[in-house]
Amino acid sequence: MLFTGPAAPTHLFPMVPTAQALRAAGHEVLFASPAPFDQLRQAGFPIVEIGDGRSLRDSFEAVTPAGESVRYARPHLTQDEILDRAAVAFAHASRATVDGLYAVADEWGADLLVHDSCLASAQLVAAKLKIPAALHNFGFSSGLDLAARLADHFTDLYEAHGVAGPAATTPLNIVPESLGGDPGGLRMRYLPYNGGGVVPADLLRRGGRPRVAVTLGTVVTEVDGVDAIARLVAAAAEVDADFLLAVGGADLAALGPLPANVRPLPWVPLAELLRVCDAVVHHGGSGSALTALQAGIPQLVLPQGADNFIVADTLVAAGAGLRATSGDVDTALLARLATDPALRAAATRLRAENEALPTPAASVPAIEALAADRR
Repeated sequence: MLFTGPAAPTHLFPMVPTAQALRAAGHEVLFASPAPFDQLRQAGFPIVEIGDGRSLRDSFEAVTPAGESVRYARPHLTQDEILDRAAVAFAHASRATVDGLYAVADEWGADLLVHDSCLASAQLVAAKLKIPAALHNFGFSSGLDLAARLADHFTDLYEAHGVAGPAATTPLNIVPESLGGDPGGLRMRYLPYNGGGVVPADLLRRGGRPRVAVTLGTVVTEVDGVDAIARLVAAAAEVDADFLLAVGGADLAALGPLPANVRPLPWVPLAELLRVCDAVVHHGGSGSALTALQAGIPQLVLPQGADNFIVADTLVAAGAGLRATSGDVDTALLARLATDPALRAAATRLRAENEALPTPAASVPAIEALAADRR
């Protein structure tokens, strides 16, 4: 079972529980990934490097229009425009991975290629080697749609390799049907994998008053800093709750002196943190949203870019989330997030929908069936 995707935790981490289940069932599992893969290495799988060593950010910089800086937040663009721009950048990054992924899949003898929607080389290689493919979705949005957007920028490579078009691929969804993904294929329970980290001992149990986690995922702070939560931190001072800033090693200087009820944390695995929280504020990253869904807590989404607006719309429509711009966060909104029983009831319902889905371990026979033709 060969897993592949771009060098980004958002895209690779959701695959880890599936890969763990397959390995536990006795299958050989290998990851093929561009560098850097330090975070993926923590999962304990063998990894073969593909690509030319350039980072994903290099590709985003290469395709960014002249005069613009590379930023995660894109408030002036529609969600469709954001996805189109992302497709251009991910397709650019994928070009250097074609030869390496082909060699790994061929020489290792892959029976199934499990791939992310944002690595355009995967469906080309699967088509050329006639390997069954499975598209492992990472959230609420359509992976098939995103993969098709990337393929539009890969037509010259399909022609050069004598392949008519992308291989057919089976979606592996990790959200309940009510929340999106792709029709058909398989649906599995979302189980969070957030990498390793030390959990402070006092966060093993709930606190004496509500706790609200605040996270910006793994990319926003690296690109844009912590500006997105500056107003939130100021408004939190008047809320009867403790706010836990899970922003890793980000520079917090832009936030000024922190209120007494706002506590910065070192890197803590998000699933462990949310287990003892009553709500979460985040940027709309799929991993953050799904980890909160698994924890059954209300969410406030401050969408910035990527698929954040899809995530925000989905959670609001389900009744389990609130949405605001970073500049519109106020004390009343934060108080509602922490105490609204309707939000909590909807979040509990979504957690039950997730838990009703088969686990990755229970889904192994269905995934094995996808590889049957190859064997």
